[in-house]
Amino acid sequence: MENDLKEKMVKFTRLISAAEENAKEQCEKQDLTTTQLNYLEIIGELVNPTITELASVMGLTKPSVTIVVDRLISKGFVRKVHSDIDKRSSHLHLTELGEQINKWHDYAHDYMINLIAGKLDKNEVKLFSQLLGKITETKK
Repeated sequence: MENDLKEKMVKFTRLISAAEENAKEQCEKQDLTTTQLNYLEIIGELVNPTITELASVMGLTKPSVTIVVDRLISKGFVRKVHSDIDKRSSHLHLTELGEQINKWHDYAHDYMINLIAGKLDKNEVKLFSQLLGKITETKK
């Protein structure tokens, strides 16, 4: 049972990696790392977070997040905008280029969803979604 599950997990993670690599190839000319792609995705999901908010969600220190964010700013994917409420803090906004990168990255996710939905029936897709939710659920 465990060997069978391991083999299937290896194949599944390879599919995910291939989809992510395909998206990354679209971004290669932008010289982005997988970590930077993930930052852009999370910044987009959080909708203009502060560095403190981003660090908290990612479970990382503010200084380590700042290093990656500064690199994304220098590459033109993110910009800092001073808060209207508290001038001491800044919010991170994706630039047009950053938004485009996220669209390419979303394509990888859509590819995987379509692959799964194409191989499973409606009830199996629902069950698969429930199982993924259970597996990825964070304990507090």
